[in-house]
This record gives sequence, structure tokens and C-alpha cells, in this order.
Amino acid sequence: MKKERRQRKIRDKMTQIASQVASPFRVMIGHGAQRKEDKEKAKSNSWMFAYRLLGERLTFFLPLFKDLDNNMRKAKMRISFKAYVSLTVLVTSVVFASALLTTFLLTLLVFRLSPVISVMLSVGISLFASAATTIGFYAYPVYRADALKRKLDDELPFTTGYMAILAATGVQPDRIFYALAELKTSLATSIEAKEIVRNIKLFGFDMISALEEASENTPSKHFKELLEGFISTVHSGGNLAGYLREKSRQYMRLKRIKLRKFSNTLSMLSEFYVTMLIVGPLLFIIMFSVMAMLGGSDFGLLNPALMLNIITYIAIPTGSLVFLIILDAISPKW
Repeated sequence: MKKERRQRKIRDKMTQIASQVASPFRVMIGHGAQRKEDKEKAKSNSWMFAYRLLGERLTFFLPLFKDLDNNMRKAKMRISFKAYVSLTVLVTSVVFASALLTTFLLTLLVFRLSPVISVMLSVGISLFASAATTIGFYAYPVYRADALKRKLDDELPFTTGYMAILAATGVQPDRIFYALAELKTSLATSIEAKEIVRNIKLFGFDMISALEEASENTPSKHFKELLEGFISTVHSGGNLAGYLREKSRQYMRLKRIKLRKFSNTLSMLSEFYVTMLIVGPLLFIIMFSVMAMLGGSDFGLLNPALMLNIITYIAIPTGSLVFLIILDAISPKW
């Protein structure tokens, strides 16, 4: 009895200590979850406000954004087409008005230009800013769809192998997508599988209709081809496990080819980086430094010291950033 009491006391103390240690982490996790919820609420509030303000007035312009609707479905964006167009028009209008007023006041009061030139400059800059904003809103779904496509293509050799194992063990075809949707790792294939499961559970689709819907809205041609072959195999009563195994081998071969191409491209990019962003700027820096010491002539409005600053603080960082963006865009995720 005494031993049991001692063990209970020790357990209680350990529980108290563990709860005290874990309480800061619980608070941090709670704050993180609250922050995420607040961001989602802010986004939804902005979309709702834009839709209430402009949604019904933009019906006439919606056919102009037909491609945008298709890209939004492929990017799996959780916002309606009308609400996104309304937000685009609202933000573009605000940017236009802000750029117009700010540029006019700066050119008139700070740079002391004439009112006519100030108006012309402010209108031109505000038109450029509003056009850039519209292009950004239009390109964002394309970028998300392309990122999802690359992830799907990278994951397909492994997910098709997993699906083949499930099919070989006698799992029903619809349950294969249920298993993909319930995976704990954040995979692009899981996102597609969740869409299929949602259509079956909530919207009453049968499995074939849900797969056809997914094949139409997926950004990946390979995943579309996989789903269409999956539908044909189920319809004809063929060997589903054999089909998935063959697809896994095929996608693995394609992945090997892509990796070889990527290694060749990477070697070319490394030579480009060394030439354009290391050796080239170094030569220009040496040349302009010598010219500055010798009192060389100016290049119009640009003297050697200013050219050195432009190369050091603008050209090299901008070139490195562009190089990193290109490298991220072509790099395989798996």
C-alpha cells in the first residue's frame, strides 16, 4: 500500500511538472493557431467586402476573365470567381487613386514641376501601377496552379506505387483515394484526393463522376492521364494494381530523365552565375575603381563612383535574386 501511495505521489508530481513545462508551448501553439485564424478571417472579410460592394456591378465584365476562372479552379483557391474579380477591381482602383494623388503631390510640391507635367506624370504612373496590380492578381492563380502541377508531377512516381500496393491488397478503388486524403504528410496528391472525397461525401458524386471532375480541374497533365486511365480500368474491370504499377514505373523513368536534364541545366546556370555575377562585376569594379582614382571622365550623368554603387548595391543583389527565383522554379521538390 505504501509503495502504491509513493508511486501515485511521484506520478502526480511528474504530471504537474510536465504540465508546467508544456504550458508555454500550449500558449505559443494557441497564439499561432489564433494568428492563422485571424489572417483567414481578414482575407475572407476583404473578399466579402469587395463582393458586396462590386459583385453585382461586374457581371458584364466577367466573360473577360474566363481564363482566370479556369486557373483558379486548377490552383484550388478557396474563393469564388466573382469575389476574386471584385477584389481585383477594388484593389486596382485603390492603387490607381493612391498613386495618382501621391505622385501629383510629390511632383507639384516637392519637385516643383508645373501642374500640367505633374498631371501627366501622375496619370502615367498611376496607370502603370494599376496595370501591374491587375497583372499580379491575374498571375497569382497561374503561379499557384504551376506550383501545384510541379508538386504533383514530382510526387506521382511514389503515390502511384502506394496506390498500387493498396490495390494489390484488395482495397476498393474509392478507398484508395480515401487513404490518400488521410495521409498526414502535406502532399499535393492528398489535396487532389481530398477534393475527390469531398465530392463523393458532401455533393453525392459517384466515384467515376468525382474522378472525371478531378481530371478536368487538375493542373497536371500526368495526373489527368492517371485518373483517366484509372476510370477506364475500373470501367472495363481490368487489373488495377497492374495498371498502377506500370504507371509508377513510367513516372519513375520520366523522373530520372528530368533529373538528368536538371543536372545539365544546373551546370549551365552555375557557369552563367560565375560569369555574370562574380567575374563580370569584379572586372567592372576594378575598372571603375581605377578610373575613379585616375580621375576618369564621367559617363554622362553617371560618374565612376556612382557606377560602382549601382553595381554593388543594385545590379549584384538583383541578379542574385533573379537567379534564385529561376533556380527555385526549375528545381524538383523531391
